[in-house]
Amino acid sequence: MNEMLFYEKKLFSDGINYIAGIDEVGRGPLIGPVVAAAVILPKDFYDKNINDSKKLSEKKRNALYKIICDNAISIGIGVISSKRIDEINIYEATKEAMKEAVNHLSIKPDYLLIDAMKLDVDFPSISIIKGDSKSQSIAAASIVAKVIRDKMMYELNEKYPMYDFASNKGYGTKKHIEAIKKYGILEEHRKTFAPVKNFK
Repeated sequence: MNEMLFYEKKLFSDGINYIAGIDEVGRGPLIGPVVAAAVILPKDFYDKNINDSKKLSEKKRNALYKIICDNAISIGIGVISSKRIDEINIYEATKEAMKEAVNHLSIKPDYLLIDAMKLDVDFPSISIIKGDSKSQSIAAASIVAKVIRDKMMYELNEKYPMYDFASNKGYGTKKHIEAIKKYGILEEHRKTFAPVKNFK
């Protein structure tokens, strides 16, 4: 049995049909939303290349994103803005994004496999530390969330090329910090995050 299907196989053998893997991307960046995805894959689906999105090249992620979208039973997306992150903090915003992703599934899941977080939801669930490297469903969700958030950062880069978002994806790189010093804080920046809050 492939180790990435350990949790799924056990749940399927217990009579569970629709398992949603849930993961998020974008907790650490200084700008832009946190994005979560919930992915329900078919029982007979397996792709050995699906893994934690951070371990994959962008080219491979994009290819797998298409495979996941073509094969998934349902995909739900949750996007929580930087403004909302500043209002409730990144931890609560991450949970909100995950709940939103589950709510946007076209099929009601029977069980949730969640990367690291515990969610207050009306579904049975398990929180798995480093779940994106232990469950195909969670890994698929991490890929979907990463590709969608990266697309948002490319769009932001079109508007503000001097901040180099195409390369840094919003993380606090040297070039990003220097651009903040030179050009200022953008509306999309997370104002409660250091060092952004130091430039007010």
